[in-house]
Amino acid sequence: MVQVLVLSSARDSALPTLELLGHRVLTIPAEPAQLVGAPRADVILLDARTDLVAAKSLCRILTTTGLEAPLILVVTEGGMAAVAADWGVADVMLSTAGPAETEARLRLAIGKDQAAASTPAQVHTSGLSIDEAAYSAKLHGRPLDLTYKEFQLLHFLAMHPSRVFTREQLLSEVWGYDYFGGTRTVDVHVRRLRAKLGEFEQLIGTVRNVGYRFNVTEDDETETAGAAPR
Repeated sequence: MVQVLVLSSARDSALPTLELLGHRVLTIPAEPAQLVGAPRADVILLDARTDLVAAKSLCRILTTTGLEAPLILVVTEGGMAAVAADWGVADVMLSTAGPAETEARLRLAIGKDQAAASTPAQVHTSGLSIDEAAYSAKLHGRPLDLTYKEFQLLHFLAMHPSRVFTREQLLSEVWGYDYFGGTRTVDVHVRRLRAKLGEFEQLIGTVRNVGYRFNVTEDDETETAGAAPR
């Protein structure tokens, strides 16, 4: 059974056949403000049948803020021609798709996402280099002596630069759903991690009353902004 999050402000169902497949489906309004507290999902369906401009804007918000599930756009026949690669979606499907096609597209989108996630990721940002396969991290060429959880926490935050995570979200992502410790665990690990980062402790930023984020340094931002397009 798949957890499907549908983003739609319409009164009718964006994908009627979805109701026949037995998956867990939750629908929330297709509005940026609704994304802040949106629940985790295996796949996200965005209803773009009536407003392609708003759908494109929401796609870009989702992809730039750290989308963690494949995004499938649901459109009408006429809307197909407007969708391009820069929308950042994993797939596009018609709202009239039958049950077999809907199930296949969900399965393929999730399978591709899982295959990509299984590939060890390397991170290079703000003087930080992380090699997930080797469980090693260097800061401006200096090896960091990190515990397993410190490494996982740093790697997760660096993989989502500038995105704010609550303590509860970090517990879920780094420690797992079956971890019964409190959010104080996150604070302790952040404090230890900052101590090991030394003069670069500001890489782990605190957002008061919310949580933590990875701060991209100004040098990194300038380099990115000034880079010539390829």
